[in-house]
Amino acid sequence: MLVIQVLGPTRFWRDGSEVGLGPPVRRAVLGLLVLAGGRPVSRSRIVDVLWGEHAPPSATNVIQTHVKHLRRLLEPDRRAYAPSRLLPSVGAGYALRVPDGVVDLDRFRGLLSAAAQAEVRDDPQGVATHLADALDMWHGPPFADVPALTGHPTVRSLLDERRRALARYADVMLALGRAERILPLLDEETAAHPLDEATQARLIRAQHALGRRVEALAAYDVARRHLADELGVGPGPDLVAAYLRVLDEAPAPPSAPPAGRAAPAPVNQLPAQVADFTGRAVELASLDGWAAAGAPDGAAAARIGIVCGTAGVGKTALAVRWAHHARDRFPDGLLHLDLRGFDPRCPVPPGTALGHLLESLGVPAAEIPDDLDRRATRYRAETTGRGLLVLLDNAASVDQVRPLIPGSGPSRVLITSRDSLAGLVALHGAHRIVLDLLAEQEALTLLRSLVGTRVDREPASAAALARQCAYLPLALRVAAELAAFRPAETLAGLVGELADQRRRLRSLDPGGDVRSAVRVVFSWSYRQLPPPAALLFRRLGLHPGPSFDVGAAAALAAAERADTARHLDLLARKHLVRAERPGRYVMHDLLRAYAAGLAAPDNPDAALHRLHAHLLGTTAVAVDQLYPADRAHRPAVDRAPGFPDPTAARAWLDAELPGLVATATAATVATTAATATTATTAATATTATTAATAAAGPEPGWHRYPIDLAATLYRHLEGGRHADAEALHGCALEAARHCGDPARYGGALTNVGAVHRLRGRYELAEAYLSEAVVVLGGCGDQLAAARALSNLGIVHERLGRRDAADRQRAALAAYRRAADRYGEASVLVNLGNANNRPGRLGQAYDQLSRSAVLFRETGAPVGEATALANLGDVCASLGRHDEAAGHLAAARDIFHAAGHVYGEAVALSNLGRMRGIRGDHARAVEDLTESIRVLRSIGHAYGEASALNNLGEVLTAMGRTADAVTRHAAALSIATATGDRDEQERAHEGIVRAQRAALRPAR
Repeated sequence: MLVIQVLGPTRFWRDGSEVGLGPPVRRAVLGLLVLAGGRPVSRSRIVDVLWGEHAPPSATNVIQTHVKHLRRLLEPDRRAYAPSRLLPSVGAGYALRVPDGVVDLDRFRGLLSAAAQAEVRDDPQGVATHLADALDMWHGPPFADVPALTGHPTVRSLLDERRRALARYADVMLALGRAERILPLLDEETAAHPLDEATQARLIRAQHALGRRVEALAAYDVARRHLADELGVGPGPDLVAAYLRVLDEAPAPPSAPPAGRAAPAPVNQLPAQVADFTGRAVELASLDGWAAAGAPDGAAAARIGIVCGTAGVGKTALAVRWAHHARDRFPDGLLHLDLRGFDPRCPVPPGTALGHLLESLGVPAAEIPDDLDRRATRYRAETTGRGLLVLLDNAASVDQVRPLIPGSGPSRVLITSRDSLAGLVALHGAHRIVLDLLAEQEALTLLRSLVGTRVDREPASAAALARQCAYLPLALRVAAELAAFRPAETLAGLVGELADQRRRLRSLDPGGDVRSAVRVVFSWSYRQLPPPAALLFRRLGLHPGPSFDVGAAAALAAAERADTARHLDLLARKHLVRAERPGRYVMHDLLRAYAAGLAAPDNPDAALHRLHAHLLGTTAVAVDQLYPADRAHRPAVDRAPGFPDPTAARAWLDAELPGLVATATAATVATTAATATTATTAATATTATTAATAAAGPEPGWHRYPIDLAATLYRHLEGGRHADAEALHGCALEAARHCGDPARYGGALTNVGAVHRLRGRYELAEAYLSEAVVVLGGCGDQLAAARALSNLGIVHERLGRRDAADRQRAALAAYRRAADRYGEASVLVNLGNANNRPGRLGQAYDQLSRSAVLFRETGAPVGEATALANLGDVCASLGRHDEAAGHLAAARDIFHAAGHVYGEAVALSNLGRMRGIRGDHARAVEDLTESIRVLRSIGHAYGEASALNNLGEVLTAMGRTADAVTRHAAALSIATATGDRDEQERAHEGIVRAQRAALRPAR
């Protein structure tokens, strides 16, 4: 029996007795053959590995001699000159072909395979046993006594295999509660690899599991110092997470809200019930039964309800009616989301839907993951065990809604769709209600509630009218409104008129199905409209947003606002639009599609360009009223009439923002499509004129709208509307890629980078801003390049880069050359923040004071408040507490008046810290708690980490050391995720300070 050991010193046994292998070169030859795994190894390859460029002339003969000795060791009974079975010659080389199990490397890999199979069987004990046996086979580095092989790539990969096996073994043993078995292995591994954060984290978890808290904290401190000294970086998320678990002596259950966050209050997002709801008693009872049924073991079957049916049949009305009726069943809230699944222009993607739902559940924007799978995981975690109703309206497909199904527990999800969603029924056992047309008596009851006693006076005509409306609630409401509008006419006359209209349309819409009937009813009502109202109805079908106001409608119709308002009232009375709230309207998607189809001959592009001009001009004048100082930094566009006051301007922006994002998205899609068409035209051009036309690019109106809109809204969105900012600036960047204007492209890059900076995504921000600096510098736009450079300096300061101040000084010089006092003031704020550290506080004070004066002189209150808030922080560090309080209170008031949520929260955080320094601990805790809540809600990671550290310092001063550690730990987790070195260091120092305070004897 043969045994070959290579996992450690190279050794060889035959029949239980060890046999010497001979000199290192012979062991190296054997090692190369073992590493080949039975494949041939040429003599030239062996020579190259052993000697490289310094091979002696006799190298081939030396190799042959060693192979001859190895054959004698492997096959001592082989007759002279007989072919070797275990080490045969193959071509110009050799192959080692020993039986399975002879080489320890093969046995090691076999055990790894067995562990993987045990993992598939969900057998953690089996995994642990196989991995333990595999690791026991190692007696040191592979080929430890063969210097020629220590650097071989395959040998290095073997070491990686062992490290992966050790990591998996440690994880399994920790999960099984057997940390004592792996601690010696981890001690050895961490000593060998002090910069391997994952291994260091496992060591800390093992020590913590064994109750060795002091050793675990010390191990973290050693690892942190190694990383800082050797690589100049802080600990990563895995290592920090292990540390935070050690700090948390009594971890909260998974369903409890993280430190610093209160449990979210129940929400009710249900839309209003439809008036005159009629019938559907059987379906309502079915939904009652579904909701009351238990969900054994948290199964999805009893938790998913589906209401499906044709368009206009009343699915949403039924679902909303039942949800209002059953709201007491769901103590944790009722969520509603229109997925717009059958809107071809802007259905809601699953990832976006999850973002909305997570925000509704109180998850801070900064904690919402970027990718779909992680968002779905977080959503399931947030909904597990909670009593929620999630109403998903207008779903297009199973793929759109499957990620939106809540986690296990009492929650229910109710879905409406034109699709049957068969996959949810087949795979998840969903409870499905197929909503049919209204029964005749139900239809007549609805008509009676809408028209009145005329239904009883003309029962036959009323029945005929119900049939002509295909018993669809939407069509019945439209027809009933027409009948009510013509009280002197009999129902019989209306029925006859509708029949004539049906005959005229039959050739255009054959088939006689439900949609044909709906189209006939719509066309019947549409034909009764006066021409201006009819034109308005057609144009409204072009609006891509979820709602619109009178101004937008007037722009689409090219009409006066007063006339448009009257026409909208008429359309609302006829149920062709619906007043969502005073001055704002929505359209049913069937009506929108019908109207858009009618608008084709009306030059829809011109109407959309008018809409864009109206929205952009109104946005510009609203932003001018709120932020007048930096008007020169915004695009030059035609301004619309102004608002009476800033409150009205802000209210319009808030109401219109979803529509602005939708119109920008649609324009970006149009830009991309136009560019593709242009490229195709240019590629197939047959004349110089055609090619020149194609080369000119897409029609400019499409791409300029999203670019200019995003640039106009930048200042407003940075105040806390970061999710909308990300969507809008993303549209602008995509449009700018196609416009051929490097200045606009560079500006869009800057804005996208600035949004990532605000959300704590510093690596992404650095990439976009670095490109922006290059692009803008290349096209000679020095002021725009200075803005990008200043933003990049902020990112580098957060990341602890040494060039941060240099970038700010370069930007400052550019603004001063251009005599741009607003830009100068902005950079002085950034320089002041960079200098807010011991030894530079005087510089910081001077720069921030000068910035505040410049902002005040240029009429920029938000900028002035920003400078004052940071100046107050510097004054607190200088010990000038009264002055600090004055600056911070003034900043908070200015931000509040401007509706700048983010700025107000930062000022409140600094004010809380200053109050803590002065000993006003109760007010400090109150201010900081509110600041953390706001910063978390808008996703401002840097601000939240800073406020948490501020709160930790105040709590330490109050003697609440355990609470202080919790806040500093939360700050450390955030700062580690963003890469913010300053707040990481503050968190570490705060934790140590709190722990030392806890050890001091009470006085």
